[in-house]
Amino acid sequence: MSPVRSAGGSRLATYFHVHLVSDSTGETLNAMAKAVTARFDGVIPIEHIYALVRSDRQMDRVLDEIATAPGVVLHTIVDRDLRAQLEAGCRALDIPHIGALDPLVGALSRYLGAALSTRVGAQHALDHDYFNRMAALDYAMAHDDGQGSAEQLEGADVVLVGVSRTSKTPTCIYLAHRGVRAANVPLVPGQEDGERLVGLKNPLVVGLTVSPDRLIQIRRNRLDGLNATHTSSYVEPDAVRDETIKAKRAFERRGWPTIDVTRRSVEETAAAILNLLNERRTKTVGVSW
Repeated sequence: MSPVRSAGGSRLATYFHVHLVSDSTGETLNAMAKAVTARFDGVIPIEHIYALVRSDRQMDRVLDEIATAPGVVLHTIVDRDLRAQLEAGCRALDIPHIGALDPLVGALSRYLGAALSTRVGAQHALDHDYFNRMAALDYAMAHDDGQGSAEQLEGADVVLVGVSRTSKTPTCIYLAHRGVRAANVPLVPGQEDGERLVGLKNPLVVGLTVSPDRLIQIRRNRLDGLNATHTSSYVEPDAVRDETIKAKRAFERRGWPTIDVTRRSVEETAAAILNLLNERRTKTVGVSW
């Protein structure tokens, strides 16, 4: 581990090497490593990802890389021989090694009394859930930004509605990866206020709100990225404030649940929507998140 001056320059941060070794895609390890290191202030991980490690030769190369940049090793290796090879190599290098899923797998094994599967990449199997997620992704792309008639939107699980730049599209994509068919409809002043969604029977319609100040900031950043000017009502404070107020009133008038995305990440917004979908099944929708 080595100290390094933080971005603000006011204190020292610590960076360290973390080696993520997987016999599958490495997505699980990557997510776990980010979630854990985020719990520590002033810690900067340098990630080394080794995916699809399935042979002795590949594991030898991994151990060579670990030796050149000692740190912490996290792994999800299923094959017993490969796991033994990795762990023996780490012990020889005096490097800590952690089977990232071991505590959860062990606890579930004891509770269920079931034998463990040794199938590599079992969570990525081409099963019904996989194809359902791919279909949901296709649906989200085909029904993005107001595309599709009201009849076509009946095929959605959820329809997100909100003014421009309220993270509707990325949230729909994220939900699709969870197998949720999500469409989105933008509220455009003078053109679309969500009226065509009122008669929908199947999907849950969710309104996304945001503070005017935050929305202006996001829109200005968007225009800067496009090298556009800031002269339009798109970022004019009074116009933006009026736009957000009208959107909130439309949601309230139609009884749609709302989520304030001002300080939320896409993942947090999606989690709130999943909660709403679950509550709908138990007939308790009617609150704001």
